[in-house]
Parts: sequence; C-alpha cells; structure tokens
Amino acid sequence: MTAPLPRDIPDLPAIPGVPAFLPSPVPATAVVTPVRHPVAAVYRVLVALTAAATVTVEILLTSPIRALSYFAVQSAVLLAAVFLLSARRAWKARRPLPSALTGATLLYATITALVYHVLLTNASSPFTLTGAAATPTGWHAVTTHLLHTAIPAAAAADWLFLTAPGRLHLRQAATWLLYPLAYLLFTFTRGELIPPGTPGRYLYPFLDVDLHGYKSVLGNALLLGLAMYALGILLIALDHARPNPIRHRTKTGFRL
Repeated sequence: MTAPLPRDIPDLPAIPGVPAFLPSPVPATAVVTPVRHPVAAVYRVLVALTAAATVTVEILLTSPIRALSYFAVQSAVLLAAVFLLSARRAWKARRPLPSALTGATLLYATITALVYHVLLTNASSPFTLTGAAATPTGWHAVTTHLLHTAIPAAAAADWLFLTAPGRLHLRQAATWLLYPLAYLLFTFTRGELIPPGTPGRYLYPFLDVDLHGYKSVLGNALLLGLAMYALGILLIALDHARPNPIRHRTKTGFRL
C-alpha cells in the first residue's frame, strides 16, 4: 500500500539568485509591426521647406542678426528642423519624436500666430504695430503672412490630422516656458547692447523698455507667461480629447 498524501504540502523554497521574471530580449518592433506614414512624411517636408525658405527670404530682406532676433523667425527655424526629423522617422517607420519636443514646437507656432493677430495687428490692442511694420508690402507681406499665419496653421493641421492623440502630458507645460523666458532675457540683453534711440532696439511693443520701463515690461511678460502656460494646458487637454486620426487595419480586420 502507498502512503497517504499529506493535506498541506509546503511551498518549495525559492532558488537563490534566480529572479522571478526575466527581462524579455524581444524588442517592441517585433511585437508591433512598424508602419510607414508617407503622407505625413511628405507633408512635413513641404512645411519644413516652406519655413526654411521663408526664414531665408526674411534674412535677405533685412539682416541675419535682426531677422533671427524675432520670436516668429526663431520658432520657424525650430519648426523646420523638427518637421524634417519627424518626416524622416515617419518615412522609415521609426518611433515619433518625443512629445515634449513636438508639443513645444506646436505651442511656439501657436504663440506666434496669436501674439501677431491678437496683440500686434488688432486695432483694439494697446500694442498695435504702426508704420511700415503694420502694413508690410512686397516680399515682406509674403513672409509676414507665412510666418504668422500659414506656417502656424500648417503645424496645427499636422497635429490634428497626422499625429496620434494623447501624447502630450501636463508635466511638459512648465518646461515649454523655458524658451519664452530665455527669449525675454535675450530681448533685454539685446536692448542693452544697442544704443538708446536706435530704431528696432526692441522688436515688440509690449517688450519695449524705452516706452514702458522695466516694471511695466516685466508685468506684460508675466501676463504673457501665464497666458502661454494656460495655452499649453489647453493644447494638452485637447490632445487627450480629440479623436485618433491615424488608424490602420490589421490582417484580422480589427481597427487599432
């Protein structure tokens, strides 16, 4: 006869030195098939080339130092570089660029458009541009329209129709303000290096220390910074609420 089985079988002791779960050497691309996005790649290349050409023409019309001192021109340079890198990744089916970088590019392009249309060309604004800056002509009119309207609209369209939603995060909104803060310090430094009374010493009326003084300019900068932070949070909220424009069918017929 065989001995009866015990009612309680003790657990076997763990083998020392062996982890419970071994790390998987399988990359994510082996599980999820990479998908190329040629439409997004071509679109971003066209937008990047348009931004680069606009900046080039703007430099030729004025001067490199003055043109590159504008926030709109600097944001266009950043957009051109980011869109070229993003287009390369979309064409080669690689992972998209970090959302902190693409979100910052979108925010700065949106700021460029809103500041120009709400503060600088709005008749009811106390900082409305006057003189030739208010009504550019010739190639200046073309570059002004592209920098402040067409290119920001193209960046928004790429975000809405060619980018997966839910990639932006609330923690990124504060870091996006580092560049506007650096631009404010750059404006003050540039103004101190240029002799008083020189035309174009301060490129934006709301940052003109000669007209308003440092106290008022810092107050304007604080209000603008709060508005930019609120705009960043709004973009993040919209990014999580909008539908997914990028959908493709797998071999089973289900939508991903």
